[in-house]
Amino acid sequence: MKNRKLKISVVIPTWNEEKNLPIVLKDVKNYFKKEKYSYEILIVDKYSTDNTVKIAKRFGAKILYDSGGKGSALRKGMKHAKGDIIITMDADCSNAAKEFGLLIEGIKCGFDICMGSRFIQGGGTEDMPWYRKLGNKFFVFLVNLFWRTNYSDLCYGYRSFSKRAIKKLKLESDGFGIETEISIKAAKKKLKVLEVPSYEKARKYGKGKLKTFRDGFIILKRIIKEMISD
Repeated sequence: MKNRKLKISVVIPTWNEEKNLPIVLKDVKNYFKKEKYSYEILIVDKYSTDNTVKIAKRFGAKILYDSGGKGSALRKGMKHAKGDIIITMDADCSNAAKEFGLLIEGIKCGFDICMGSRFIQGGGTEDMPWYRKLGNKFFVFLVNLFWRTNYSDLCYGYRSFSKRAIKKLKLESDGFGIETEISIKAAKKKLKVLEVPSYEKARKYGKGKLKTFRDGFIILKRIIKEMISD
């Protein structure tokens, strides 16, 4: 499929990211200037009280509003996305648009989902303390054990999806358990999944929204729920 016939939707949840968002959106737009895909940017905002929305509009992004957590925002963005390929990324400057190429090519080659991984050759992270690495490794172990997968990373949101995959997943998570739900349901529904290397940078401005122990418990609950519903 030629690039000009393929539309890419980039879904970015935001909540008071006025300092980071201009950098992220400039990076995204620069990528598409070079690659010449048809594209749209969907900002799913949690009613920010700063200039996040004003900045997003300045860059030509489509604005959606959602009062829930990260999972709720991603589900809304995916639902409204018009692209053939949907990319999800964060608004904190941790994901680089230069990695879009791997995420797009994987879907073009026939995979349903491409998942960025910080723990395969070529990947890495500068934003993950040891206790979060340990927790991620534990959750990866559980998922690989129960669903016979071979994931190297689980709690990372830099991913791409075909339209078909979005429809088949039938996601329901409202919070940070969304990535885990995607990974497990992809295995349950026998979707074709490819892990691609991704380097996660540290958040540039502000404090992250993830709370290690609270959100770790949410992820564990999601794993248990998916086990029970098998």
